[in-house]
This record gives sequence, C-alpha cells and structure tokens, in this order.
Amino acid sequence: MSELNADSYQAMLETVQAFHDKHDFKNTGGEELSYRVALMTEELGEISACVTKGKPVAELAEETADLLILLIGTAIAADFDLKQAFWDKMDKIMQRDSKMINGRIRVSEFRDQ
Repeated sequence: MSELNADSYQAMLETVQAFHDKHDFKNTGGEELSYRVALMTEELGEISACVTKGKPVAELAEETADLLILLIGTAIAADFDLKQAFWDKMDKIMQRDSKMINGRIRVSEFRDQ
C-alpha cells in the first residue's frame, strides 16, 4: 500500500489500481464494463445470501468489500472520479423527500403518476 492514510479513498484507489496492474486487467478483459457488471451482480447475490441465510456479519463484510473493490475498479476501468461522483450524488439525494412505502422509508425522486 502507498504511504497514504489507509482510511483515505486515494489509498484505496491506488491499491485497486495496483491489483488491476498486477493482473493486467486493461489488456485481458478485466476492465470490460459488461463483465464488471456481471461480477457486481454476482457479488450482490452473495451479499443477499449472507443476509437471507443469516450468515455471520464477517461474511457480509467480506462480500460487501468485494463489491466496493469492484465499484472502485469500475471507476478505474471507465475513467471517472468515483469520489466526486459520490459527493455529487450525495448533494443531490440530500435534497430529496422521503416517503413510507409498505412500512419502509424510501428516498427518491417521487413523480406523480
């Protein structure tokens, strides 16, 4: 890992970039976006299994970390600033209203039907 703070996004980005470089993802299909979407879908399934099957929280944490690594890697592959996208999206959703739908809170851009 770099000498950056291990809690920083920059350190995470550099570590995932090093993983991509180690396995030459750019030249071997590992950065192809459709493939990455399939991998993220697989990870979501594994996260779902952790929750629905009552697996230990350590397994949920590991599967969630896998998804985070894939998300950061997708930002690398598609060449966008995920940190900026995060803050832009947070600014947007903080302005949204919430509603209770079927007993659960939902925050969205509600449009009248």
